[in-house]
Amino acid sequence: MSEGTKTAERVNGTRPGTRIAKNAEGTALSTVRRGLSLTPEFRTGLAATLALAVVATVGKIIVPIAVQQTVDGMGAGRPDMAHIARVIAVCAAAVVLTALAGYLMNVRLYRATESSLASLRVRGFRHVHDLSVLTQNTERRGALVSRVTNDVDQISTFMQWGGLMIIVAFGQLLVATALMFFYSWQLTLLVWACFIPLMIALPRFQRWLSRAYTTVRERTGDMLSAVSESVVGAAVIRSYSSEHRTAERVDTAIDGNRKAQIRAQTIVGFVFPLTEIVAALALAGIVLLGVRLGLSGTLTKGELVAFLFVITLFVSPLQIATEVLNEAQNAVAGWRRILGVLDTPPDVADPGAEGVELPRGPISVAFEDVHFAYPGGAPVLREVSVQIPPRARVAVVGETGSGKTTFAKLLTRLMDPVGGRVTVDGADLREVRFSSLRERIVMVPQDGFLFDGTLAENIRYGRPQATDEEITLALTELGLADWLDGLPAGLQTAVGQRGESLSAGERQLVALARAYLADPDLLLLDEATSAVDPATEVRLARALEGVTRGRTAISIAHRLSTAENADEVLVFNAGRLVQRGPHATLVNQPGVYADLHASWVSAARS
Repeated sequence: MSEGTKTAERVNGTRPGTRIAKNAEGTALSTVRRGLSLTPEFRTGLAATLALAVVATVGKIIVPIAVQQTVDGMGAGRPDMAHIARVIAVCAAAVVLTALAGYLMNVRLYRATESSLASLRVRGFRHVHDLSVLTQNTERRGALVSRVTNDVDQISTFMQWGGLMIIVAFGQLLVATALMFFYSWQLTLLVWACFIPLMIALPRFQRWLSRAYTTVRERTGDMLSAVSESVVGAAVIRSYSSEHRTAERVDTAIDGNRKAQIRAQTIVGFVFPLTEIVAALALAGIVLLGVRLGLSGTLTKGELVAFLFVITLFVSPLQIATEVLNEAQNAVAGWRRILGVLDTPPDVADPGAEGVELPRGPISVAFEDVHFAYPGGAPVLREVSVQIPPRARVAVVGETGSGKTTFAKLLTRLMDPVGGRVTVDGADLREVRFSSLRERIVMVPQDGFLFDGTLAENIRYGRPQATDEEITLALTELGLADWLDGLPAGLQTAVGQRGESLSAGERQLVALARAYLADPDLLLLDEATSAVDPATEVRLARALEGVTRGRTAISIAHRLSTAENADEVLVFNAGRLVQRGPHATLVNQPGVYADLHASWVSAARS
């Protein structure tokens, strides 16, 4: 094992290309316990919320007790109306108190739930951004977004409704059992004898639902991915008349989600009637045995009537158990998918406070016997060793698939090498703080992503504190003042989603201006002018001459005019650095570069 590989494993704790976990291991209870441990906000003030739940639950037994007292107090003579009025007043006060306690419990629970789940969303979102581009690519974007949005929503639904019902139902079950036992231990044993078999069977139903709802969450992610891709790629779909194929793909994803939902609901539909049947049998048994106990003098009329009231408090939690179980399994499936993201170790880890802080100034770069391969694939870069001095202007050329873009991603640490190491100013990139690295090295990718906002907001993304005057000055220095003046609203021009209101060339101009405004010490251009028309390319070439002066600049060049103006050219072929030197030297030497240059000149003349 090479020293570079050992370093990668020591710093990151994993090898490049870690896949995002599909499910977290463990039982449903352990999954929820782990999930709650990640959201301490939910536990804040939980004791007071539980106290309110106790008040709301205990208050429900006032009415059955009042009914019993009233019925037994009537006797054979004239009823005591004053006593009945007092009982009704006590019941009314108890109902109001119970309702108030329930309201306060709901408010506290909702507030705690939303705070904790907001924290979970933030944590999941930030962890996704901590993962390397390579790891993110192991899962479709729609499914990944589903994990930190829809799955959290399912948890929210359960914690605000199902979780509340579990708290109240469990307390209600205990209180009802105690009161029933007080009235008649015989009838209480009968009730439990009816429901114990159902309780024993519930764990098996829980396992069925767990598997079913895990599948539901996966199919939902597939559906969101298919739908989002079809919306984002609408122009391409229309261009190739592939609406029918796209519709089939979306229909298949939607149908898969439909079947998974139906299967889960079928299990729920099977369990719920069982509760109704058992409840009916229990009520029938209570009436028969209660009458016999009444005739024998061991149970009064009021106690039997009160017992029938209390049994509804006992049965109702069990009747809604299947619905709560439904939401619980949906939430557990969501927890597992969220934990799958959080349990995925960041294979491109920020060393944080212990990392190296690079001083400002022109950067030197070195690749030392660098190797890279995607998981399960052939090597993309092999034995790449090169040193780039400060203030050098370097062009990286090669055929498609030769390793140019991978070279750029390793230099900006969007990925880490499998072997060897990449250094800047002598420091291993894996030991440099992200804050320092991102400030000093800026990459302009082929498809400079634009956010839905104004031109100024997108350019200011490189330096949030920049004023409109500074942005205008930057565009002027880049030779883009005329272009800015031609826009309908100047800096306030809306670029649309993904910059779709601008042409491809204009989007690249914005990306270049954004990078220039950030004022990096190393500017890396990944074919950043590939979609610019020849006239704009000439103007940008003059502007970039000033932009790159005094700083290290590396251009992944598709048009070899960039290479002609560079201090040095690095030529890649099949993942290897096969040639390096000035354009004037390489173009006169037999080899890959001379062949590429000849092809480019021939294409330019035709």
